[in-house]
Amino acid sequence: MEINFDDSFLEDREFKIAHDYCLNAPYRYGESDNGDGIVTGMVHEIPETEFVYKLFRKKLMDKCPFLSKMKLYRTYVNCFSPNENPYFHTDGEGITFLYYVNDQWDIQDGGETQFYVDGNIYGITPVPNRLVMFHGMIPHRATSFRYGHRFTIAIKYAPQ
Repeated sequence: MEINFDDSFLEDREFKIAHDYCLNAPYRYGESDNGDGIVTGMVHEIPETEFVYKLFRKKLMDKCPFLSKMKLYRTYVNCFSPNENPYFHTDGEGITFLYYVNDQWDIQDGGETQFYVDGNIYGITPVPNRLVMFHGMIPHRATSFRYGHRFTIAIKYAPQ
């Protein structure tokens, strides 16, 4: 199973819009990732009427024409507080995109997305403006930053 990424997904102006949107969005207490009822993080559902929603939908369609045969079923922001410990989970059949919105990152910050593949854990670092694409059945989890909140926009497509 492949995990692909693009390190300059949005233009600078678009990145600032997405970043500011995430910083100012209203959040609700998060979700249980693996069905055991233990909730982590905070979540903000991005309405279809928002510019950020339309921006990501268009950019993804332009970059990945195969998405026209899939259904966009969810676009939202995950926010994790420092030192939270999210769980591994899967997103189901389909494609998941994660977009890293924080405006800076250092190796000492942590915050990678971990993927569990063939008995090994691999990490993708949350480089600002990076978009990651993977099959939703790959077990994965966020890790929090040591200091500061970690924001990620998640976009999920399912087969039609």
